Amino acid sequence: MRVDKFLWCVRYFKTRSLATEACRQGKVKIGGANVKASREVYISDKIRVRKNQIDYEIEVLDLPTSRVGAKIAGLYVNDITPKEAFNKMELLKYSRDYYRKKGSGRPTKKDRRDIDDWVESPKNEKTEDPAPDEEKKNEFK
Repeated sequence: MRVDKFLWCVRYFKTRSLATEACRQGKVKIGGANVKASREVYISDKIRVRKNQIDYEIEVLDLPTSRVGAKIAGLYVNDITPKEAFNKMELLKYSRDYYRKKGSGRPTKKDRRDIDDWVESPKNEKTEDPAPDEEKKNEFK
């Protein structure tokens, strides 16, 4: 079975043309080498697919005759993707939500308050306070 058809059958891609395009872009690898969409897939092959910034690693258990339902797709593939890949995606999601792009406009009210709190933090006040106190002591002498 062709690798693009296999990935479509086990529901890693919504359409076969998307699977073919991923192969063309070098996002599908077997044995560490980029593969063409027409490459044959055999049982016990390990396929690496880069999709949505995650490197999925799957092992072929059996070859389906046609596209299978989502519930039974696990009979044909074994997902051996490391957990760190999904954790990294969560961190990327949180970092994207908070920060704005450079030059996207004025700071929001919350941003301004955070900046004010940082500028007026006790750490910054300690460095400024000793000098005025010493000047006052010298005035009284």
